This record gives sequence, structure tokens and C-alpha cells, in this order.
Amino acid sequence: MKSIIPNAVTALNLVFGMFAIMNTIHGAYNVAAFCVVAAMVADAADGRTARFFCVSSDFGKELDSLCDLVSFGAAPAFLAYAYYLQEFDLLGQLVAVFFAVCGALRLARFNVNTGIVKGHFMGLPIPAAGCAVVTFIMMGIKPDGYTFPLFVAVFGYLMVSTIKYPDFKGKGEKIYPIPVVLSLASGCFIFIVYQHALLFAVIFTYAIFGILNTLFGRFGYKSEVL
Repeated sequence: MKSIIPNAVTALNLVFGMFAIMNTIHGAYNVAAFCVVAAMVADAADGRTARFFCVSSDFGKELDSLCDLVSFGAAPAFLAYAYYLQEFDLLGQLVAVFFAVCGALRLARFNVNTGIVKGHFMGLPIPAAGCAVVTFIMMGIKPDGYTFPLFVAVFGYLMVSTIKYPDFKGKGEKIYPIPVVLSLASGCFIFIVYQHALLFAVIFTYAIFGILNTLFGRFGYKSEVL
């Protein structure tokens, strides 16, 4: 009986994802983006709810992945396509599909490596990638050139990359000070320029930090860690 509540919270993630898709169809892009962000809140709450009730099951884990694919893979890709990618014809279609497929691959790899990869996330978590796309759309910007397709494609790739991202559970990868400073500076710059883009600035900071911190670690940077 206790497992019903966490699974219901997980299903709420999917509910918001579906609302995101439906609002995208009706052209309510900001509402759709907000629904994806709400799905991220539900996604974060289901694990905490399960721990509170001391319940965990393979069913719940599989349900979580299926909901994530819709809310943070398909819904953001569809929203990105309707918002701007459609103006790039076939390229826009391919980028939207690429993002959704990368999301599916990210979730499959996560499920397989649950007992192997510990202390960090391998690749950008799909909720972060999906919310990066939709919070950018919430800013109402349509940059010139191929900036937006490249942006969506890069965040798709980050999901399936081997870049290590902290999981904030206290036993993650070494954190180097310079990547922290540089990523925070980039996030602050975005927030100063676009003061209504706090959510995007936070997610972008996390994405950039993972890249910089991994590069510093791989190239044997010698410095004290945080």
C-alpha cells in the first residue's frame, strides 16, 4: 500500500509531461515549458517520497524511466521543434529526434549501470537536459543562425557523453576550484544579462561545471579539491 504514493508522484511526472505536449500543440509554449519544470519537481520528489515510506521496487524504477523519457526527452524535443527548430526544415527534425533518442539512450545506460556507476552521474541527467532546453525557450529568444539547433544537439550529446556530473550525495567526483569559479561566472553572466532566466542560468551552470571539472580531472590538473 505504501508504494502507491511514491508511484503516484512518479506518475505525476508523466502527467506534467503530457500537459507539456498538449500545450505545445496549442502554441502555449511558456505553459508547456513550465509543465516540464513541474515534471522535474515531481521527479525529484518521488525518490524522496519512496525513502520517506521506506519502499523501493523495480517497478517504481522502470516507471520512473518511462515517465522521464516522455517528460524530459519527447516533450522538450517536441517543444523545441514547434518553437523554432521547424524553421530549419529537415535539420530541425533531425535535431529534435536526436535529442529524444539521446534521452532514451541515457536512461537505458543509467538503468544498466546503476550498480556500477556510483558517486556521480555519467552524462548529463535527462531532467537537467530537458529543462535546459525548455528554460531557454522560456526566455523567448530565437538566436540567429544555427545557434539553437546546435544548442539542442549539444545538450542531447551531453546526456550520452561520459562527462561526470555530481549527484550531490556526498561521495561524488573530485571537485576542482577553477571549474567551480568559471561555471558560476558563466551562470552569473547569463542571469545579469537575462534577469528572468534564473532557472536556465542554474541548469547551464551545472552543465558547464560537469564539462570543465571532467576536463580538469582527465588532464591531470594538480590542485586542491573542494
